[in-house]
Amino acid sequence: MSRLAEYRKLEQQLAAQLAELDAMKNDTGLQAEMEFESKLRGLLAEYGYSLRDIVNLLDPAAAKRGKSALLPATEKGTRRARSLKVYKNPHSGEIVETKGGNHKLLKAWKNEHGSDVVESWLSK
Repeated sequence: MSRLAEYRKLEQQLAAQLAELDAMKNDTGLQAEMEFESKLRGLLAEYGYSLRDIVNLLDPAAAKRGKSALLPATEKGTRRARSLKVYKNPHSGEIVETKGGNHKLLKAWKNEHGSDVVESWLSK
């Protein structure tokens, strides 16, 4: 495409966007929303609050999840608790109870005997 044709195409797109912008400026719904937002921000500034404070007031659970109360919430199920695993070392008779794999003695056993062997010691 020649530079002149590209220029004219962009000029037409700009004219279309400007016409759409003018139409939006005359939209009473948009004007009402803009007025509401400016008044809300003014009130928040006057009383020293932020939008995050308002979200915390309206829906504290959403604030903890990090989601806005103004957006529709899609509830996810809570995580299930980790189950307790009990490992018994057949060589020493030691028992390790853990809900995760970050146990010091369990890691030492896995380094010494290998992960597959230690996993076979799982009793619960």
